[in-house]
Amino acid sequence: MFDSLTERFEGIFTRLRSRGRLGEAEVDEVLREIRVALLEADVNFKVARSLVDRIRERTVGAELSKSLSPAQQVIKIVHEELIATLGGETLKITYASQPPTVVLLAGLQGSGKTTAAAKLARWFKQQGRNPMLVAADLQRPAAVEQLRKLGEQVSVPVYHRDPAEVAAGGVDPVAVAGDGLEAARDRGRDVLIVDTAGRLAIDAELMDEVRRISAAVEPHFTFLVVDAMTGQDAVTVAEAFHETLELDGVILSKLDGDARGGAALSVKEVVGRPIAFASTGERPADFELFHPDRMAGRILGMGDVLTLIERAEEAYDKEVAARAEEKLLEGAFTLEDFLEQLQQVRKMGPLGNILGMMPGVPKEVRNADIGEAELGRVEAIIRSMTPQERRKPEIINGSRRARIASGSGTSVSEVNMLLKQFKDVQKMMKRFGGVGMKGPKGKKGKKGKRGRVPSLPGLPAAGSGLPDLSALSEERPTWP
Repeated sequence: MFDSLTERFEGIFTRLRSRGRLGEAEVDEVLREIRVALLEADVNFKVARSLVDRIRERTVGAELSKSLSPAQQVIKIVHEELIATLGGETLKITYASQPPTVVLLAGLQGSGKTTAAAKLARWFKQQGRNPMLVAADLQRPAAVEQLRKLGEQVSVPVYHRDPAEVAAGGVDPVAVAGDGLEAARDRGRDVLIVDTAGRLAIDAELMDEVRRISAAVEPHFTFLVVDAMTGQDAVTVAEAFHETLELDGVILSKLDGDARGGAALSVKEVVGRPIAFASTGERPADFELFHPDRMAGRILGMGDVLTLIERAEEAYDKEVAARAEEKLLEGAFTLEDFLEQLQQVRKMGPLGNILGMMPGVPKEVRNADIGEAELGRVEAIIRSMTPQERRKPEIINGSRRARIASGSGTSVSEVNMLLKQFKDVQKMMKRFGGVGMKGPKGKKGKKGKRGRVPSLPGLPAAGSGLPDLSALSEERPTWP
């Protein structure tokens, strides 16, 4: 969502680095560009002015670090102030001494609140907790059924009233929330997440209902779910809810959407409450703690290696990665192994998001339309091969290629391209594998002293289990 803002900052910093000395006039020019970039990203004008003023105060007349150039010093200050604007520190979740820890979710209709409830439940499960969901949204048709289905997806129980009873009317959402709390205690659940009703706009009835639910369950955390695509309107919504509920934090949904980033950069400074979590996609796994320092790095085009590592550790099967490493070292990597690794990479989410976390990736590559359809075609081609063809691609003749193309819904030329690229990369892997296995005099090195073997694009580098694109130069073949 920060693509346009990232491009603006990269342009500003590129021009900044081209200058030698930076006087007050040059700094003012840079700050004007930064202010315009922030306002174009729909950042609240007060937040933009405050951020620019803090940068100016630290930059003009400041003693420059001996280890940094003037341009680097300004970039460092911008980075630090951007982190402060985003909240400074990651919200720490503490659990109640007498379980369950109660989490109340509030928000407008359409903000993604019910989906966020299920994603949050999955996140708590990953922390070793036993969460339960409560369907207290009785206003929106099918809201109870939606939460029940989502609960099944993440394997978390949902306390709810009979849908027919709810449809008939007369069910009090406050009573449902209270009964859900008792049910969580009886079942030994240590986290309770309460999904409440939303409205198309803020009104007295909504605020009164959510206030009464809050009084009934006495939540340890109250989070407001905000659609990141609403821009500055999200700040207005957060202010209204905060006056009623004493918010502990904000959950930003649809952070992967085509938004400019104004909500993320404005809500902490205006409302005084941090962004706690961010939803970055449609899958239940696309949900993470919000780290201001990592987000600031993404905005400034510095990447987000820590989040990339965490995703890789979660997605990659260690046995699969180890098996691939051995085959790479032996020069025996086959299309079957490639298919297995491709599936591991896809677990990490859209490739566009992964590239966005890698530092130093050119914007042309970062902004490229890397659709799942491309990966789907590669996977379809490999799946249309027989096990023998995957292990020995050299046996694939003209008739086999026609059969594979027909079975995968692709063309013979696409099959030819994939086979050629794989053959070229196999040769490269054998060459690197041979170098890595031998010492300087042609003898095998000691165990653990083998050279690092670069991976295929999107495949784990040997010994790391992480994607590594750095080993592939522009001259080497790449996958679609």
